[in-house]
Amino acid sequence: MNTETVSLKEEIIANSVDHTLTSWSKQKGVSPIVIERGEGVYIYDIDGKRYLDFSSQLVCVNIGHGHPKVAEAVARQMKEVSYVFPGMTTRARAELGKKLADISPGNLNRAFFTLGGAEAVENAIKLARLYTGRHKIVTLYQSYHGATYATFTAGGDPRKLAVDSQQAPNFVHAENPYFYRCPWNSKTPEECTVNALAHLERVVQYEGPGNIAAIMLEGESGSSGCIKFTPGYWKGVKEIADSYGILTIDDEVMSGFGRTGKWFAVEHHGVEPDIMCMAKGITSAYLPLGGVMVKEEIAQMFDDKPMPLGLTYSSHPVTLAAANAVLEIYEEENLIENAAEMGNYLGKKMCELMAKHPSIGDFRNTGLLGVIELVKNRETKEPMVRWNAPPAEMGIMNKVMSKLTELGMYTMSRWNLIFTAPPLCITKEQIDEGVEIISEALKIADSEAK
Repeated sequence: MNTETVSLKEEIIANSVDHTLTSWSKQKGVSPIVIERGEGVYIYDIDGKRYLDFSSQLVCVNIGHGHPKVAEAVARQMKEVSYVFPGMTTRARAELGKKLADISPGNLNRAFFTLGGAEAVENAIKLARLYTGRHKIVTLYQSYHGATYATFTAGGDPRKLAVDSQQAPNFVHAENPYFYRCPWNSKTPEECTVNALAHLERVVQYEGPGNIAAIMLEGESGSSGCIKFTPGYWKGVKEIADSYGILTIDDEVMSGFGRTGKWFAVEHHGVEPDIMCMAKGITSAYLPLGGVMVKEEIAQMFDDKPMPLGLTYSSHPVTLAAANAVLEIYEEENLIENAAEMGNYLGKKMCELMAKHPSIGDFRNTGLLGVIELVKNRETKEPMVRWNAPPAEMGIMNKVMSKLTELGMYTMSRWNLIFTAPPLCITKEQIDEGVEIISEALKIADSEAK
């Protein structure tokens, strides 16, 4: 590394720290990795060090880094027209709307485009309330739906607690069917489903079914811990909702677009939701884009009156052009099928790791959306660090994650969880590389396990 590179690196870090704010972090002492480029499942820092991206950044770079087809589509669209207001349309908008209607489950036939997942969820909530004339939204405690006031409140993520006094009204939470740590001490996943659904219906009854506009679930649980829905849970939720005239909102922001081995995770459960939210994988995060898919009956409500939703950048042609290119890549490169195959392979490799590392309490995944849950004791399931642990208690996990970085891996971590959600283009050899790195780092956690 030459002096010029060191100087540039220091300048980039200094300007970033001094003049920008970093998400979910204390601002003093931040020292970010300076990334220069990405290619496939790897990112490279300014010093030339290579990192295996084992969480697709924020579980969004689904097609991998640096795909030229997306850059070409974006450049082509910008040469034609970079922006028109949402009352106009473009070829990119027409093509993406039709494609999404084709691949979405059930009668989800109309798209409203946003610039991200939180905006998608916000507008889905508005539509559910407008359509039903009801006001309450039921969600799960251990879930994440975004970081605006409404979406923060809708989720159960503890990061919202810092702004707890500003939560949005009319959101109600229920317990998750988290079999590994079942709130009802269920003996089987199926028993957990029965208990969770009975609990949910009690909540619905307590809150008044006639007051509830929608029940909202993630297609599959994501950043709250990839808490797999137990068998029949999603379908049971849909049945409860339908019996009371309540809509179902499927949040596929993280789990959609091939991440779980199907276009959308809800397809694993045989459910056709009334509203579906999307973002992240729709453009593989190459450009910001989100959207809400609604069934035809909801769209028809506004046939003869204005729909009270609007965003300056809704249906932005450049982001839609990126999405069209990304959707073609999923199909041309068989990435959804690869996600299913590599998810199965990763599961087998993790079973081997569990035999070697007593610190692994549980591994759960659907396709390439997964998590390793670390414990101090497998019998008691005592977590390596507790849920929502303060920084002072994160010492052991900080050491594990620092080791991963040192060994050339980037992945997400929360509390006692290490995420395994690499780009969908990953190969068996690259999974082997990642598992070997994780295995080395887990030696640190094993020292704390009993």
